[in-house]
Amino acid sequence: MPLTLAASKRKFSRLLLPWLAAAIPLASGAVMLNWEAGRSLQLAAARTSQLAVEQFELILDNVAAAADAVLPLSGQACAQVQPALLDQVTRRPFVRSVNLIQGDTLYCSSLSGAVSENVNPLDYVDGQLWLLPGNSVTPDRGLLIYRAARGEASALSTVDGYHLANALRMMGSTHSITLHVGRSWIEASGEVHQGAPLPATGAQTRLQSARYPFSVISGIPQEARWTLIREQYAGMFGLLLLISAVVGLLCRWVMSRSGSRYQELQRALDAEEFVPFFQPVVFSEDGRWAGAEVLMRWQHPREGLVRPDLFIPYAEDCGLIVPMTRLLMKRTAQQLGSCLDQLPHGFHVGINITAQHCLDSALFDDCKAFLDAFPKDRIALTLELTERELIQPCAQIHTLFERLRGLGVSIAIDDFGTGQSSLSYLQQFQVDFLKIDQSFVAMIGVNTLSRHVLDSIIELSAKLELQVVAEGVETDEQRAYLAARHVKYLQGYLFAKPMPLADFAHALRRL
Repeated sequence: MPLTLAASKRKFSRLLLPWLAAAIPLASGAVMLNWEAGRSLQLAAARTSQLAVEQFELILDNVAAAADAVLPLSGQACAQVQPALLDQVTRRPFVRSVNLIQGDTLYCSSLSGAVSENVNPLDYVDGQLWLLPGNSVTPDRGLLIYRAARGEASALSTVDGYHLANALRMMGSTHSITLHVGRSWIEASGEVHQGAPLPATGAQTRLQSARYPFSVISGIPQEARWTLIREQYAGMFGLLLLISAVVGLLCRWVMSRSGSRYQELQRALDAEEFVPFFQPVVFSEDGRWAGAEVLMRWQHPREGLVRPDLFIPYAEDCGLIVPMTRLLMKRTAQQLGSCLDQLPHGFHVGINITAQHCLDSALFDDCKAFLDAFPKDRIALTLELTERELIQPCAQIHTLFERLRGLGVSIAIDDFGTGQSSLSYLQQFQVDFLKIDQSFVAMIGVNTLSRHVLDSIIELSAKLELQVVAEGVETDEQRAYLAARHVKYLQGYLFAKPMPLADFAHALRRL
């Protein structure tokens, strides 16, 4: 009987110990993943706050410039200075109105001319900013007022809460983000609140502007941590249960698979299997072709035509995207040369580039070789910045972009409005075009919120004097909507799908 009990205990131990051994790495791994997820969310919230502060400082720079410009006019007759006030509203982005104050009385407004309203400087945080839930003109929409003062004279310039809420929406699609001025704060819905903000439910950062008396609070809901772990780290739990031999075999399999992908892409590059497809970009007013975006396709000898989303991410990961794009530009120049007589003068050719291209000085030589393949000013080249990899600004990139501009190359932001860095790119780089993502175009006539975001992008582009290309136009309703809002260039299946040179040349002959 004792021997039987001892055997039972040993059997029980043999069954229990593997579970205990497995539980140790699983528990420690869970703690580490939980910590890493929290750190990632905290960094994401901090980055969002930083971008938001930079965006609101950009808005206030324009508003402050308007107030400073008219401040010397305080005290002059309203009839004489109102044109100057209106001029500031017209020329300065984001400025809704400009007003003049003498003493404690607001006596002239760009909106209504001569007025008489009492102004209390104590209402303004640090004498500069006041966030209101509304005023007599727009009682249901927030308003941010900037005050500039010099002695008895002062000037006010205002920002519509719509611009503030829109910036919050575009930066906080997965975040809870608010703008705070004193004890007032505005959220992405545009509603202005008084008092303390709602308590944070997850990672939260508060960042104070060093230039203006406002701050931004960005937070991420607590449940986002578990969502992040479930979506991005689920595979790690399986790996924690495997013994080292299995993990080693798995790593070897992954490495061999990655190596085979690299070798296959390198083979295809040497065989020049990557070919250009052309999708026309048309003028919205009459449908004439203004240019074309060049899209890369892989003409595989066995698999046929391979979609770009199946191979371009791997090409970027293994560092082959730059020589592949060089081949694409070379073949594009050769193919367009055969139908150059049919192309309108100044035909725009758009080619996508990534962060790897921007760090490669050979991009300048590639663009120069491309343009030199055509008569001077016959073809216009546009480089479209994608956001699969974030482009970090540095002296090398700014120098490269300046040299490219010297060649006459334009810069565009592709899929604007979908990436977290779209607004950041506007601040960090001098661009010429915004390409509105097709997800916003598809919501025309369907989703009111997305339509408001689309209108905001168009309005922002106009104020920044940028050309706009709307992607993914598929219906006459979308075309009419965009044309009515003076979007100059359209691209989408309504006009043509991406096509090889033969179909492209045939379509040209039919124009």
